Amino acid sequence: MAITEDAPPGADLGRPVPPRGRRLSSPLVLTLTLVLAVLAQSPIRGLLGTPAMQSWMTVFVAVTVQALPFLVLGVLLSAAIAVFVPASFFARALPRRPALAVPVAGVAGAVLPGCECASVPVAGALVRRGVTPAAALAFLLSAPAINPVVLTATAVAFPGHPEMVLARFAASLLVACAMGWLWQRLGRTDWLRPPAHGAHEGASKGEAFWDAVRHDVLHAGGFLVLGATAAATLKAAVPADWLREAAGTPLVSVLALAVLAVLLSICSEADAFVAASLTQFSPTAKLVFLVVGPMIDLKLFAMQAGTFGRAFALRFAPATFALAVTGAVLTGAVLL
Repeated sequence: MAITEDAPPGADLGRPVPPRGRRLSSPLVLTLTLVLAVLAQSPIRGLLGTPAMQSWMTVFVAVTVQALPFLVLGVLLSAAIAVFVPASFFARALPRRPALAVPVAGVAGAVLPGCECASVPVAGALVRRGVTPAAALAFLLSAPAINPVVLTATAVAFPGHPEMVLARFAASLLVACAMGWLWQRLGRTDWLRPPAHGAHEGASKGEAFWDAVRHDVLHAGGFLVLGATAAATLKAAVPADWLREAAGTPLVSVLALAVLAVLLSICSEADAFVAASLTQFSPTAKLVFLVVGPMIDLKLFAMQAGTFGRAFALRFAPATFALAVTGAVLTGAVLL
């Protein structure tokens, strides 16, 4: 068999050599994008100059700029807690009786900053270290909803309305404890399958910290942009009559914002600014958005299924959603 001159070194001469195709590289994609932007600058300038687009950009920038400092602070604190605070600390601090450990774990979430991306692995570590699952799940739900960073962001997003901060704290803590007690009564150990090892075991503390920061910034930042985009689109693109009609029906408004919280999956450090921008909706509907989001959304469902198993997530997520909506509505009726 003849050897061709253009056969690459080390190639298997018994097999045909596939033709070399050209692949798009990142610089080439960036160059093409810039060229297209320059060629289409006139239509783009005209589109950005429309009143609807100006309104969209105003809401998008306002939500993003207001929420970003709280998101970064929350990511740094949650990474520090997940890496530098041993899970054995929580095991020693909680009462041994599950009925008492649940509210103590729920209140502990108020003093330990962390977003929902950090609370799931921390809860998994607690279960591995022997903490009763009911208490670990109460902490999982309360920590991203009532920690100091989230409550401060809520106060900034709703200036002059301290009752919204109080209502968010009370409703979230109530739901977290209720879910913990519900699991204690009805939960089964074969539904809960935590991983044998933590996500950062085997790495140095510095590496684990920066890995956690990079992971949370990419995920939380992406969901913040998604939430700001959705809020701006609702304000600018959806007819005001539609929003007023939906917001004017209490049941529809509550369910609409509850489902929106699940779909948007916004980080809890930033969701208050999105809720505050939905001015057509009642305070109770906004409270539902703030209570449901940190407890169950699309990314949380995926993380819970990956950490504790699909059988757990399929039961835990619907129960959490129902209790979160009910608890927020009842709390809103009393405090708002």
